[in-house]
Amino acid sequence: MSLRATRVGEQMKKELGEIIGRKIKDPRVGFVTVTDVEVTGDLQQAKVFISVLGDEEQRQNTLKGLAKAKGFIRSEIGQRIRLRKTPEITFEFDESVDYGNRIESLLSELNKSSQQDEV
Repeated sequence: MSLRATRVGEQMKKELGEIIGRKIKDPRVGFVTVTDVEVTGDLQQAKVFISVLGDEEQRQNTLKGLAKAKGFIRSEIGQRIRLRKTPEITFEFDESVDYGNRIESLLSELNKSSQQDEV
């Protein structure tokens, strides 16, 4: 990824956090954290990685709500970031957060069982 694409991604991440948190009124959109934004070298596509608080149904509803608001979000980004063409946005779940939580719980289970073995 080029330096410019990285900078645009970081700027988009900051702006998206604010736009999703404050401007979107869709009740389906829950508590969303923008964890990363990957922008292609030509700045045409932006993959937005999100983490959502809640169960699977809440996650899916949030994704639907964000997909519905994509046009609005894109125009907001266009106003906030000076680019000739605003990248096309796609939303995806950041699985690394869930993966990290799973590892964390496995480690704590192992830790508990090893402490019980010692007693």
